[in-house]
Amino acid sequence: MTSRIWARVAAAAVGVAALPAPAHAVRDPAPPPPTTATATATATATRLSAAHARAMWLWSRADPPAVVRWAGAQGVREIFVAVSWRPDAAELRHLRDLRAGTRAAGIRLSALGGDPAWATSPGDAVAWRQRATATGLFDGIHLDVEPYLLPAWKTDQPQVVDGYLAMLDAVRRAGPEPLEADVPFWLATIPAPAGNLADAVIRRVDAITVMSYRDSSAGIVKVGTDLLSRGRAGRKPVRLAAETQPLADCRYCTFATQTQARLRDQLVAVDAAAGRYDTFQGIAVHDYDNWSRLR
Repeated sequence: MTSRIWARVAAAAVGVAALPAPAHAVRDPAPPPPTTATATATATATRLSAAHARAMWLWSRADPPAVVRWAGAQGVREIFVAVSWRPDAAELRHLRDLRAGTRAAGIRLSALGGDPAWATSPGDAVAWRQRATATGLFDGIHLDVEPYLLPAWKTDQPQVVDGYLAMLDAVRRAGPEPLEADVPFWLATIPAPAGNLADAVIRRVDAITVMSYRDSSAGIVKVGTDLLSRGRAGRKPVRLAAETQPLADCRYCTFATQTQARLRDQLVAVDAAAGRYDTFQGIAVHDYDNWSRLR
């Protein structure tokens, strides 16, 4: 299988920058109707930051004790760790070591995988899930399947949409672990049976992580508001996300040139603004290697 997600795993293993995701550079939606700011929003920022823990993606085989120490220091309560199509012995050792560390630290560990082609081959997605969960190492499944990267998205989008939804149904039925999916913020603009693709995905998963990649709290909340609202209506948890990987095609989509302190302040501000949605579950940061290298 060839895919962007496996390319990321391989690239991280040899220290090569992962491929950028141009879908994140889509023009921002119109801003929501203005709301009245209150002193309470500022006063509760710290409380909300504590209440809405962080998550992060891990694509590389970074040293497990170092990853767990970093996660604990940053308030990360869940790690999405990339699991290959067929893990070899070295990868399984790495995953076991990481699981031992996260379990001791009280951090959830979810198997991260995906391939755009899974939108047309649900059986492959199910096979990957079954191999990953057979290890007994994971608390959940985290899918990064981006069907809009397929050539057929431009030529037969309805068929790809139908296949993607069928894939989500199949993966969810394949085991008891909760299923979370990465989604672009513009998902509701895509038609789907009985409505739009955002609502169709939310009905099929246990939670979503919105790739709300912008370089400020205001930008993250602006592009994430639609799916925060839809998640609340569907009573499903919603995370927003921040990018720290350099993106040559979208410099305003990433914190790559900013500092640890600046990112931390902006994430606290996101917590404060998004905390009015009762299904908001905090922020995921992409990804460990780039985040930990910020100044």
